[in-house]
Amino acid sequence: MAPHYFEPDPEATHRPATVNLVLPDLHLRLRTDRGVFSPDRIDVGTRVLLENVPAPPPTGRLLDVGCGYGPIALAMAARCPLASVLGVEVNSRAVALAEQNAQQNGLYNVDFELIPEGQPTDRSTESEKLSGPFDTIWSNPPIRVGKPALHTLLHTWLGRLADGGNAYLVVQRNLGADSLHRWLEHNGYPTRRLASRAGFRVLHVQRS
Repeated sequence: MAPHYFEPDPEATHRPATVNLVLPDLHLRLRTDRGVFSPDRIDVGTRVLLENVPAPPPTGRLLDVGCGYGPIALAMAARCPLASVLGVEVNSRAVALAEQNAQQNGLYNVDFELIPEGQPTDRSTESEKLSGPFDTIWSNPPIRVGKPALHTLLHTWLGRLADGGNAYLVVQRNLGADSLHRWLEHNGYPTRRLASRAGFRVLHVQRS
């Protein structure tokens, strides 16, 4: 893991590489680089999420928060070719890679947006693409940004779930998955543990 993957403009020297995301239903070859999250392999948390979430709505508006170079958003796009998928990310290098990966894998129902500080600040000036509502959110959120920034990010995007929408978050147990579960419940986001594997929790949040 790059130590500053959540910085807007990484200073790490470029070292382009490729990784393979292989799941029972898809195989994506993805470009990576230093300065982004998990550049050397698909991280365990992302894999746990993708192997445990139910299929998203086939024609919905789908969102990946903290998309990195795109494995989660691109998996959503591959699984739901009639859906509209959006990945948002603070890291400009990661967004550029995600856009290349979408093109390289022939996935044209997905867009990526660079969001300063991780969340929009003026909803009145946003495009409809960002403002939602979203039917489903999948995310491996950036836990290492710290609790205040993480909580602000989650408030922003979970608040844009459609009525009856679902969010699935993967969080490492040792990095506070259970305390985040309690925080979500305390802040009005009904949450249950969907899966627990390899030291990670998959949390299911439903907008009632």
